[in-house]
Amino acid sequence: MSTGGFDRKLTSYGDAGFSKFLRRAFLASAGLDAVDLSKPVIGIANTASDYTTCHRDMPALLDAVKRGVLEAGGIPFQFTTMSIPEILVNPTSMLFRNLMAMEVEEQITAQPMDAVVLLGGCDKTVPAELMAAASADIPAISLVVGPMMTGNWRGERLGACTDCRRLWTDYRGGVLDEDEIAEVNTELCPTAGTCMVMGTASTMGCVLEALGMTLPRAGTAPAVSSERLRLGVATGRRAVELAVADLRPSEILTREAFENAMVALAAISGSTNAIIHLTAIARRLGIELTIDDFHAASQRVPVLVDAKPAGSRYLPDMHIAGGMPALLKELEPLLHRSPVTVGGPTMGELLDGWAPPAGHQDMIRPLGEPLKPAGALVALHGSLFPDGAIIKAAAASPHLMSHRGRPSSSTRWTTWPSGWTTRRSGSNRTTCSCCATSGRPRSACPRPARSRSRATSPSRASATWCGSPTGG
Repeated sequence: MSTGGFDRKLTSYGDAGFSKFLRRAFLASAGLDAVDLSKPVIGIANTASDYTTCHRDMPALLDAVKRGVLEAGGIPFQFTTMSIPEILVNPTSMLFRNLMAMEVEEQITAQPMDAVVLLGGCDKTVPAELMAAASADIPAISLVVGPMMTGNWRGERLGACTDCRRLWTDYRGGVLDEDEIAEVNTELCPTAGTCMVMGTASTMGCVLEALGMTLPRAGTAPAVSSERLRLGVATGRRAVELAVADLRPSEILTREAFENAMVALAAISGSTNAIIHLTAIARRLGIELTIDDFHAASQRVPVLVDAKPAGSRYLPDMHIAGGMPALLKELEPLLHRSPVTVGGPTMGELLDGWAPPAGHQDMIRPLGEPLKPAGALVALHGSLFPDGAIIKAAAASPHLMSHRGRPSSSTRWTTWPSGWTTRRSGSNRTTCSCCATSGRPRSACPRPARSRSRATSPSRASATWCGSPTGG
């Protein structure tokens, strides 16, 4: 195998020969011989941490990856990176994502490795690693720890974190007592792994498959399953092949790959955080994504996966139903076939070998019988958020679909699910269309002359009301 191996990224002593000589002396101290040093070097980014409880079983996953690397003729070198816990960090994990991305990038680019395996899982670790890989642009493959299994309290399945807030509210409202909330507390996170609802961690695991940066089924296999370990071994083997083939993230993460990810994100009604993360990853590659791109994708893709918070079930259920391969097969008419995946085949070649969701299950719905209509993720624009905002409409309570606010000089329509639209009025008043039609004076208009959002039919999108600006 012809790779750079340990002769990559030589320490600078002003003498390359001496740098190699000294490097081999210290590698010999670790028990490595000339045979070891002739193999492709596979770095493994290890985000295990006692503070990141989601990664509790990462040591076993790391061992599985190492085994795969050795089986394929490589030499594994794990390196510890910054790990961002979602719950055990102050003030918020998002504050540290870019710091982790920079740290991982520097480790990848400063240390000798022919390819890198990115072990992550908890919310911000996966996007930080992908940002780093995109910038470093050496062969890379991602692998998440996988979702938890569900808990059970008095016959009800529970999972983090959709059920956390609901049951805590019940406790604060006096519905649950101290003993009951204590029982609930031990069942919300019953195993190793990331949150098993369609939060950020599960969303990013699914999106990795749509992007082509992880092996099929790696996004949803439970953390405690034997399949997760087998995926670890397969990932290690594939990392060696990537090193030899020199297949880089820049060849995988194309504009079309991101567009596939946006389609998948809409179909799973994924986390709004994924929009922030995908935008950041894309920009590392010079690809510009906007919230309106995600909005447009969501407007043409219905919700097909019955996972909380938009649905009622959990990621292990999605995995049993066929996982992302089954979902992507159902989404095939909406996907680009040309993007190369980290496994080697193009997305189209993978789709040709996958089966659609089985008829005996309803966890992953067909396009013709979706769980919810198109419009899971909605981009908003207006005076309340001049730079735009995102709402997961598929999981929002109905009362969140309208809002009253203060007057503004700007107006813009935004499309909501099922043809709803919102509008924020400005100061340039005119007579609204209903008053103009009825001949009613503006002072008698039943619609208050104040800034507000209102649901209406798209056919009336050009209508104005008293107190609103002329035109749209």
